Amino acid sequence: MALIGSLVKRGIALSQKISSSNTSEMPINQQKEQLKELLNTASETSFGKYYGFSSWLYKRDLIDHFQSNVPIHNYEKMHSEWWGQQQKFPDISWPGSPNYFALSSGTTGKSSKRIPMTDAFLQSMRDVGSSFIRSLPNFDLPDELFESEVLMLSSSANLTRNENDQFEGEISGINVNNFPGWYDLFYRPGKEIARIDDWDERVLAIAKAAPDWNIGAIAGIPSWVLLMLQKIIEYHDLDSIHEIWPNLSVFASGGVAFETYRSDFDKLTKKPLVVLDTYLASEGFFAYTARPNDMDMRLALRHGYFYEFIPFDERGVDEYGELLENPEVLTIDEVKCDQDYVLVVSTSAGIWRYVIGDTIRFTSLAPPEIVLTGRTKFFLNVVGSQLSEEKLDAAILELSKSMGVTFNEYSVSALKDESDEYYHQWVLVTDDESLDQSKCVEQLDQLLKNANKNYKVARSKALKAIKVNIIDKETYYDFLSREKKKGGQVKTPKVMRSEEMEKLLQGLTN
Repeated sequence: MALIGSLVKRGIALSQKISSSNTSEMPINQQKEQLKELLNTASETSFGKYYGFSSWLYKRDLIDHFQSNVPIHNYEKMHSEWWGQQQKFPDISWPGSPNYFALSSGTTGKSSKRIPMTDAFLQSMRDVGSSFIRSLPNFDLPDELFESEVLMLSSSANLTRNENDQFEGEISGINVNNFPGWYDLFYRPGKEIARIDDWDERVLAIAKAAPDWNIGAIAGIPSWVLLMLQKIIEYHDLDSIHEIWPNLSVFASGGVAFETYRSDFDKLTKKPLVVLDTYLASEGFFAYTARPNDMDMRLALRHGYFYEFIPFDERGVDEYGELLENPEVLTIDEVKCDQDYVLVVSTSAGIWRYVIGDTIRFTSLAPPEIVLTGRTKFFLNVVGSQLSEEKLDAAILELSKSMGVTFNEYSVSALKDESDEYYHQWVLVTDDESLDQSKCVEQLDQLLKNANKNYKVARSKALKAIKVNIIDKETYYDFLSREKKKGGQVKTPKVMRSEEMEKLLQGLTN
């Protein structure tokens, strides 16, 4: 019996009860408190003085004043007006100067964005992580898990120093460098291996060390975790990862939808894993699965974040998914279930009314729980097809089931043919060499027509055809390697701009 694990599990459960007893009853009251703390802390910064935080900080209708005085920002606006100066001078949008900047190109394919990582912000992410851990007793997990180690597959933790003596890197690498010393007791692969820049070298080092670890949980993006597990199994000639990690019982997923990877994970394990979802971005750790039997995520309301929500329909965006000039903006007490919203956040990183580019949907309001439904830029609507990332994922999952194959990765774009007519170009990644391509095209087209009336209308008018390129995983990862996009936190765009798709198609033929 895992006596130590049992004691740890009970301790976490007790901490959960204490934390729950201190939680405000109404989500909107929690959010008002968070906003007031953020504004008070930043009131003497350049941003706070410019927008007059102090003049309306203690007014009863604080949220109204905040929304009336502070505009909505995207990255380009925030960086050009504020963050560009924050790399050189203190007290711009948050007190002091950040020691770290997260480099994030997200899944847009653009050059890296630099998002400030303040000490308060990094602590907020750790606080959400602690709340996530306190939720684990809600699940039927073995006591052995609580005395096991956690493997976090991050991007390289080898950060670079910029001309202003600040460190830059991906958020997962920055987090690894800021783990408290006691994390070393259970964190794997350890900072030495995590700082290996080359992805293949890092995974090989993990594979070599794997038998020496007692891994109970893994956290990371499914596509890269899957490759890592396959490498470990191949290196040690295993039938299952549980041969060396018998206590492995939890996978904390994030970054992309997990379902298209589930069958491949099942092939590598002897027993099912408890899969938990997380919503962790460069801009914050916003939500996590807190209860069993679904992948819905509890919104972190008391951790230094203030949220706003823009309806992802005619009230908030145009037909291309771009924000309207004056969109309708809601707070946590005004949202409804089963409606997609563009997420807007203000945080202790000096982010103010910042549009991340993600869309979410509430599945519960008491407590607030969400699912991540996609990216505003992953909205394929060039000819009125109105295909969200969620609908694309669902179609690919159904296609996988109907054809008896696994498609882990895919991308789609609207291109024009020689007659200047639009068609959808798909790239599907699978290792099944016997796949009937024409049947794949026919079924995918029909699945999308059945699921989306707008797509069906578009196919009868401006969208003249769909084309599918089927490639194997080796070809796909070779392309990523040549493009220097191979790594633990890289996500391939589900919806590509036409020039990105053309580059991909050209790269796959070289």
